[in-house]
Amino acid sequence: MTAPGTAFEVAVHAQASLGEGPTWDPATGRLLWLDILNSRVHTHDPATGRRTVRRTDQHVGAVKPRAGGGLVLNLRDGIGLLDADDTFRWLHREPVPGRRGNDAAVAPDGSLWAGTMRYDEARGGGTLTRYTGDGTAETVLDDVTVSNGTGWSPDGTLMYYADTPTRRIDVFDVTADGRAANRRPLAAIEDGAGFPDGLCVDADGCVWVALWDGGAVRRYTPSGDLDRVIALPVPRVTACAFGGPDLTDLYLTTARVGLPDPHPLAGSLLVVPGAGRGVAQPAFAG
Repeated sequence: MTAPGTAFEVAVHAQASLGEGPTWDPATGRLLWLDILNSRVHTHDPATGRRTVRRTDQHVGAVKPRAGGGLVLNLRDGIGLLDADDTFRWLHREPVPGRRGNDAAVAPDGSLWAGTMRYDEARGGGTLTRYTGDGTAETVLDDVTVSNGTGWSPDGTLMYYADTPTRRIDVFDVTADGRAANRRPLAAIEDGAGFPDGLCVDADGCVWVALWDGGAVRRYTPSGDLDRVIALPVPRVTACAFGGPDLTDLYLTTARVGLPDPHPLAGSLLVVPGAGRGVAQPAFAG
C-alpha cells in the first residue's frame, strides 16, 4: 500500500491553530492556505520560499482564486470577494449566530460549493451551498454537521464529499446542469483510523483524503478501494491538494487546536514531493 513519493517534507514551519484549505494558484505559482481560527490567509511560493500572511476580519474557512483575479473567501458571515487591489466586498452575506464557513471547492463550471458548520458542531447545523458568479445561492445539502472535503472527478461526472462525523466519503452523480444527485457511500473510515477531513482528486480519478485524528492521508480508487496510505507524525491532518508547476507535489495542512501536547510540526504546512499527479483546478467565476 506504500509507494514512491511517501516521504514528507516541511514546506512551512508554522503553528497554525487550525491550518486548512491548501489550494494551488497557477496564475501566481503560489499555494494558498489558511489558519481558520486565527483568521489568516497564507501564501507560499515553493520556487522562492517567499511567504505572505493576511489577516481577515472574521474566521475564514476557505480561500480560492477568482477567474478575473483576486480571491473568494468563505467567511463566518458568508461569501466575500477580495479584488486584486485588496478591495473587499460581500458576494453573499448571510450571518447565522453560532455558525461559520468551513471548507469549499470550485466546481468545473466555476461555481463555488461552500460548506458551513456550527461552532459547537451540533448535528445537522451546517449546510453545503452552491454559489454562482453573480452571487446566486442554492442550498445543496441542509442537514450537515461538519461540511468538509469536496471534489470532482477529472471528467466532471462525479462529485465527492465528506461530512466529517459520518466517517464516510460519499459520491454523487453530476447532472447535466452541474448539480449533484444520487448520493451513496464511496468509502468508510474504520474506527480508530480518524475522521475524513479535506480531500482532493488526482488525474487517475482517485480520491485523497486527510484524516483528522488519524495522522495520515489516504488514497481511494474510484471503486472505493484503499490503495495508498501516507503516515504522518501529526495526528490532525486537515486537508490535501496537489501543487507545484507540474501538480505532482501533495500539500497537507495540519492543526494543533485541542492537542494537550502538540507535535512540533502540528500546524505546519507539509508536502510530499512526487506523490502523484493532480488536476488543474478551476477558478471561481465571480
